[in-house]
Amino acid sequence: MIAIIVGLIVALIIFVVVVSGIQQHKEKQEAEKRVKVAKQKAIIDESEELLLNLASLPSSPNLVKILNRRCLNAAKAMKGLMPNVKGIKSKVNELTARYDAADDLAATQANDDNFVLPDNDQQILAILQCIKKIRATLKSEQSKGTLDAQTFTQEDQRLDSMQLKINIESLVKRGSQAQSKDMLGSSRQYFEKALQTLASHPVSSEYTKSKHAEITQQLAEITESLKVTNASDAAKKAKNEEDELDVLFQPKKKW
Repeated sequence: MIAIIVGLIVALIIFVVVVSGIQQHKEKQEAEKRVKVAKQKAIIDESEELLLNLASLPSSPNLVKILNRRCLNAAKAMKGLMPNVKGIKSKVNELTARYDAADDLAATQANDDNFVLPDNDQQILAILQCIKKIRATLKSEQSKGTLDAQTFTQEDQRLDSMQLKINIESLVKRGSQAQSKDMLGSSRQYFEKALQTLASHPVSSEYTKSKHAEITQQLAEITESLKVTNASDAAKKAKNEEDELDVLFQPKKKW
């Protein structure tokens, strides 16, 4: 009888341990699912924020399509992990419709490469940060296999060209403003930095060639202006020194 009781107690302990282990395993799985769902939710939020920021850039139907597909894939992953999450089915349907519309737009509308540089430096900085985030996102999608190499290269080069234009136009604008205020030293620094940026860029284009020629010409004008200014300053300095010598060696008055 005692052996039976001891056996039952041991069996009960084993049962409790097994049940506890199964429960802990389930809790661990649920926690891992919640982490994965949160990650997918963050991808959706980030992609939708980038879609909103695209309004500040020249229109690109392909980028709209890529970001909408990223949102849809993340929503489908959430649904697969936790199908009972509130509103997930309607979200998938909404994103599916949005992706289909973006796909149709990409098939019929071409990219717009016209870009107007904002006057506000903070807006320019925000646009540059947006471009960097989009390029990082494209790289991530390409590494996951959801974006083909040709489309990635095409869009990444387009964004790279846009980023270069913003940097160059911003430097040229600042240089021209400094030049108009006769701050020739500062102006020359801006133009020289613009030339360095063009020289370090690996891709040569009509834009880079024309800008290089334009900036080189502006630098030549500044150099000539500095020569004239320096010559004028030297002449004034020499005249002042001559006047001081005349005063020093002029005949002394007799009292």
